[in-house]
Amino acid sequence: MKKKLTVLLTFCLSVNMFSQPKLIFDTDFGGDADDLGALAMLHHFIDRKECELLAIMSWSTEKYTVSAIDAVNRFYKHPDIPIGARKGDVDYRDWNYNKPITDYLPFELTYNDGPDATCLYRKILSENADASIIIVTVGPLANIKNLIESQPDSLSEYNGKELIEKKVKKFVIMGGQFPEGMKEWNFDGNMQGVTKFVIQNINVPIIFTGYEVGVDIKTGQSLNRLDKKSPLYIGFMYFSQNAPWMKADFKGNILNNSSYDQTAVLYAVRNGDGVYWDRIGGGKCIPDDFGGNKWVKSENSNHFYLKLKMDNKKAGRLIESLMLGEF
Repeated sequence: MKKKLTVLLTFCLSVNMFSQPKLIFDTDFGGDADDLGALAMLHHFIDRKECELLAIMSWSTEKYTVSAIDAVNRFYKHPDIPIGARKGDVDYRDWNYNKPITDYLPFELTYNDGPDATCLYRKILSENADASIIIVTVGPLANIKNLIESQPDSLSEYNGKELIEKKVKKFVIMGGQFPEGMKEWNFDGNMQGVTKFVIQNINVPIIFTGYEVGVDIKTGQSLNRLDKKSPLYIGFMYFSQNAPWMKADFKGNILNNSSYDQTAVLYAVRNGDGVYWDRIGGGKCIPDDFGGNKWVKSENSNHFYLKLKMDNKKAGRLIESLMLGEF
């Protein structure tokens, strides 16, 4: 079985090396540790020339988010990846793992240094070839809403909706529940109607990896053996100890956590249709105003959702190996 998995990973890697997807990663980094795990995966994929990461966009307005992302980028020796930030009133959450990362790892950027995410989106999209970019969202969709609503400027003659239709190959969205569900965080984000607006105004293919895909893929415990100054160790340990829904079970070691965002990154880089999961089509995702959604049959839709094909434990081992770069 181990030999078969090794052959499969080698095959996927050899295919992707000839066609590196260009990604923009849009994240609510600092809340759930899966965002940190997904970013670590991306850095290892960059090193193996499996993808290009054009930018990281922060949905969160938490005070230390940009600094923590910058610290992670520097740790993995990719300090020049641009970081955009959704602008708004800055807040601070003491259970959030951003500040602990900045306490232990060097960084140079602060929230105020990060360019406005909408401007950075427009710059990157305008500079790249048509239908060449994959946008991976693993948090609420306010940055995408702001991009859609943006108007022509010195960066591009196109408005945001036109830029997306011209430059974006597809979206990979971690969010919702399929075939239907109620109030999932990334579809809610305490931002009534945002997801509904975004999904109704995106006219390129969307692949959804829902709550149900990652909830039972558990990762984290293997990170206990890492150097205590690695961002994965710092972030997952602090998250295990302090996240409101984790701390009651904390016994001094990193706890396993659901792997939602890592599935979106894995799909965006390696696809894996028919191997990791099945891609379900023939319908359309219809979000409501309150974080819920349902799947409605539609012959002409470019919406798809993923249904896990691998065993949960095997998927967990794969994702942990990708987070650690041991593949």
